[in-house]
Amino acid sequence: MPVRFEDGKLVWLDVTRLPYEEVWVSSDDIERIAQAIERLEIRGAPAIGVASALALAVVAHNTHGSRDDLVRALEKASQRLSRTRPTAVNLFWAIRRVMNGVYKLAEMGASIDDIRSFVIQEAMNIQKEDLEANISIGKHGSQLIEDGDVILTHCNTGSLATSGFGTALGVIRYAWSQGKRIRVIATETRPLLQGARLTVWELMRDGIPVKLVTDNTVGYLLYRGMVSKVIVGADRILKSGHVANKIGTYMIALASKRHGVPFYVAAPTSTIDLETRVEDLKIEERSPEEVKKILGKLLITRPDVEAINPAFDITPPDLITGIITEKGIAWPPYEKSIEEIIRRNIASSQH
Repeated sequence: MPVRFEDGKLVWLDVTRLPYEEVWVSSDDIERIAQAIERLEIRGAPAIGVASALALAVVAHNTHGSRDDLVRALEKASQRLSRTRPTAVNLFWAIRRVMNGVYKLAEMGASIDDIRSFVIQEAMNIQKEDLEANISIGKHGSQLIEDGDVILTHCNTGSLATSGFGTALGVIRYAWSQGKRIRVIATETRPLLQGARLTVWELMRDGIPVKLVTDNTVGYLLYRGMVSKVIVGADRILKSGHVANKIGTYMIALASKRHGVPFYVAAPTSTIDLETRVEDLKIEERSPEEVKKILGKLLITRPDVEAINPAFDITPPDLITGIITEKGIAWPPYEKSIEEIIRRNIASSQH
């Protein structure tokens, strides 16, 4: 569990320090927590959502005074957290879920203690539900995995990116626990090397066979028939089936389609966005320095060159074989199957 609420503070594993050292950070300062998300100390769409909810729990725990003081403090924190990462929809989903409950309680005249208790409990619920969803994603997705498969994955979608099990890596973990003899190919995932640093670290700790490749090796591996399936995560899934995920995903999907290799996306329903159109989808642009330097240290080009650094790209639905969620697998046409997945999710939450 890479992020948790403890003694009125948010505690997180700084994944920018992996695999070299395991450093845990603790803070009750909302600005420091927001910076941790921006700096990718906390990263991965589900983990960002959980962290934002737990950050509001930190504010609730440490704010005293009147009920209005608490609501204002939560609103201010929500606004700051909402500015951290624009693409990952889980962030906004978690904040909205907590704040909607806060506003409802305030309208009913609830006390400051009642609102404080609600925020902390709701944040803990979001974290618990994410872990449960991850395990269900693994269970559904493992049905697609066969003994002997070689699975290629991109970026990091495991425990470090979620509440503790993983989405795409959760599928791999679940299949491995079933005794399926699988092997994994992990892309390095430039420019911040989440695959090389984090995915390899997680899989090797679990004893799951993994080999590391550069991002530009993927096409060759698919051409040579060295990959059985591709499974990636998602930062936002639109109703149309378009998927925003770590930059490089689109190229992998194109090559997979060309060579007839199934390409799956694994994500919880909290990653699904029914409102945004693909033409309105905002893709985060990060600092050019991340491209010009390796992990912010070694300059690999001229210091005065311009660089383009989008954090995500968009994969259209015709390149996606299936979308694995905790409520089942969505198949094309996605407009219909994603709506059905959401209906299932709403129905289960009402029981």
